Amino acid sequence: MKSPFAFLRRRPRVSVLRLEGAIGAAGRLGGPSLTDARLAPLVEAAFRKGKPKAVALSINSPGGSAAQSSLIAARIRRLADELGIPVHAFVEDVAASGGYWLATAADRIHVDPNSIVGSIGVIYAGFGFPELLARHGIERRVHTAGTDKSMLDPFRPERPEDVDRLMALQRQIHANFIGQVKARRGALLAERDLFTGEIWVGQGGIDVGLADEVGHLVPTMRALYGDDLRFSVIAPRPPLFRRLGMPGVADALGEAVGAAEAASLWARFGLAAP
Repeated sequence: MKSPFAFLRRRPRVSVLRLEGAIGAAGRLGGPSLTDARLAPLVEAAFRKGKPKAVALSINSPGGSAAQSSLIAARIRRLADELGIPVHAFVEDVAASGGYWLATAADRIHVDPNSIVGSIGVIYAGFGFPELLARHGIERRVHTAGTDKSMLDPFRPERPEDVDRLMALQRQIHANFIGQVKARRGALLAERDLFTGEIWVGQGGIDVGLADEVGHLVPTMRALYGDDLRFSVIAPRPPLFRRLGMPGVADALGEAVGAAEAASLWARFGLAAP
């Protein structure tokens, strides 16, 4: 017999934490970004508010700062282990580079057939202008205390020792990234080199062990935790001026700088920034 008080029963709940955009660098001057400091209260709310059955990470990120990727993923993992709450990552357009680092915080990674995953590598890109300056009779004057303070100065010829030093730093970060993927994906990974910066689409990512299955957030979570599941979406709030329709100067400048940086990250995967 159905209880007359069934309507008072608390429906199971899943927290949906949206992780969208470039990580770290795009947040200069107040523009939008994914950083550990900005996301910390949202991650806490996702795990602690309302005793969720699970946390779903909705990820759409081309990457960015390795340090911020590591900090955010570590925070998610600490709370998941502390509270015993399963975490599922759902990849939208892309979870590449630092975006994939975020996905590794989950117990299972779900993709769309067209999602891009991977790009497990470290990149530095810049420009050099020494010949342009010389052509226009411009003299570059730099005074440093410390012989390596102006490493990779774009206004002077590239020095081999600077490149060697940069490559050594990149190798350290790359090793940390590889360690994270191996620690979280373990025996699921295919027996081939997955750490060259290569990317995979949908089923291809599943075949090499970087994802678990094709699946979308709502139907997958309902299949796992019940049809009467409630979803609580948690996402960063825009700045006050933007909520009022009046972006502040710092906000506008930050968005301009951040948009240029983010666009270059998304473009690496043939995508436009959302």
